[in-house]
Amino acid sequence: MVKARKKPFNVNAFLHTMDGARTVATYRKGQKVFAQGDRADAVLYIQQGGVKVSVTSDQGKEAVVALHRAGDFFGEGCLAGQLLRLATVVAMTECVIARIDKVAMVRVLRDEPGFSEVFLAYVLLRKARVEEDLVDQLFNSSEKRLARVLLLMSNAGSDAGPEPILAKISQETLAEMVGTTRARISTFMNKFRKLGFIAYNGHLQVHPSLLSVVLRDAAQLEG
Repeated sequence: MVKARKKPFNVNAFLHTMDGARTVATYRKGQKVFAQGDRADAVLYIQQGGVKVSVTSDQGKEAVVALHRAGDFFGEGCLAGQLLRLATVVAMTECVIARIDKVAMVRVLRDEPGFSEVFLAYVLLRKARVEEDLVDQLFNSSEKRLARVLLLMSNAGSDAGPEPILAKISQETLAEMVGTTRARISTFMNKFRKLGFIAYNGHLQVHPSLLSVVLRDAAQLEG
């Protein structure tokens, strides 16, 4: 007999069953979800929209370190003993975000295997992505790094294929994420558009063909 495929765990439906331990809030575009230095006492889950994660140095220099979209968790550092938030999170679009208290999150991870499986898979994926980001920064050209950022933002690696990037991402933000200048980002974006890798139609669309830039030898890109 052929086994029936297991239905994926529905995080949104499960969160509706939690009483008191979670709250859901709507954030307008540009509104802070939490700030660097705030108390770290909850894990958050994006039900709708997208957010930007940035870190500010003691000298006041800001760097964008991550973008999260619907279906992502963030703020999970509190589960590892983090007392204060290490970054600031700002809504890039109107967002609906569920906040799960730390104590409740620990209990749910212990008692609900389906939720634990989804959360663990997400954390492991994030860990792998951070390692890839480090390798990207150390060894790849800025053009290749930009291509990878755009592919990740469009969810190009998912089974459903790439999705439009609905949030308007400034070239300054992309420059911070890639680690280069706004002028170079502008040059690369124009090049990608002329080659048909990306398109603008009210929002940014990333075509899977952009992957060829990531796979190409870095020396060829800079040459």
